Amino acid sequence: MRKTASSVLVVIVIVAALGSVVSLGFSQSEETRIDYSDNSHWLSLPENADKPVDIFYVYPTVWHKVSENEPDICTIDNATMLEGAPKAFELQATAFETAGNIFAPYYRQVDAAVCLSLSLKDQIAMLSGAPKQDLFDALDYYFENYNEGRPFILAGHSQGSDMLLFVLSEYIKDHPEVYDRMIAAYVIGYSVTDEYLLNNPHLKFAEGAGDTGVIISYNTEAPGVQASNPVLLENANVINPVSWVRDETPASASESMGSMINGQYVEHFADAVIDLERGVVVCSTADINEFSSDNGLFPPGVYHSQDYPFYYYDIRANAELRASNFLGLSGLESSSELSDELQKA
Repeated sequence: MRKTASSVLVVIVIVAALGSVVSLGFSQSEETRIDYSDNSHWLSLPENADKPVDIFYVYPTVWHKVSENEPDICTIDNATMLEGAPKAFELQATAFETAGNIFAPYYRQVDAAVCLSLSLKDQIAMLSGAPKQDLFDALDYYFENYNEGRPFILAGHSQGSDMLLFVLSEYIKDHPEVYDRMIAAYVIGYSVTDEYLLNNPHLKFAEGAGDTGVIISYNTEAPGVQASNPVLLENANVINPVSWVRDETPASASESMGSMINGQYVEHFADAVIDLERGVVVCSTADINEFSSDNGLFPPGVYHSQDYPFYYYDIRANAELRASNFLGLSGLESSSELSDELQKA
């Protein structure tokens, strides 16, 4: 069973960093546990997990408070979240559908505006409550009942990627046998900092297109953005999603595998070059007025909601390549060959 919806742009944001956890008694605390044996608590459960690789996807922020009387963390059956999560799935998770079987749990989310208003310590505490508990409980159930020993890819965006940082620093560290099967973690739309990697020496950032057991991360902006980007932290690591290099060598739009714009394939749309000083991927070929994340939380030129759509087919081909390398299917030249071999494996 896989539940999806038509492609609709979902603007998303959350800011937090990982560190020591404090208890703050936010609404929807860890006293409430989600039963992940209940299929209704999964956004995506493949009817037949027939590929040799799994994808575990964590969707971005798709819920926000509409009144001050609402709790700061939504319930697992919140109607807005249940409507928004499948739309995010279509925009993002489907990029990985040729590489593996996609599993995606519902989880209780924090309100972005509330979280941003807190101190860093309290942001961490908020995310470390119900959201982290849900993801860890979902992972436990997934590995015990669905994974069957297959290698896997982690994928997320924005709040989903922020939650993956908890997964990588805590859950993966505590389950080394699981980490041995991790092909890659696509922590897109949030920052993986030097400090985070220093504090988690068991993790490593990607250095090229095909290495495995690594983290992939970037945030996309227009040229010349100087204003604060709420998902961009100091000393963020970044990799170019077209050329898969970590230096400032530009990749032209003609080198891209293609974008997914308004639900349609568009070839040679987005170029990419890393700005090492700012720690972002810069796209110069998009219209800043059309593609800025215009929701009041980002300044003009921040393409947060386009992190996946601009490089959708580049991500797809890269996930196939890393999966093929992990499985020992090397020497394949095209995305179609990689996809065919993954189906056969």
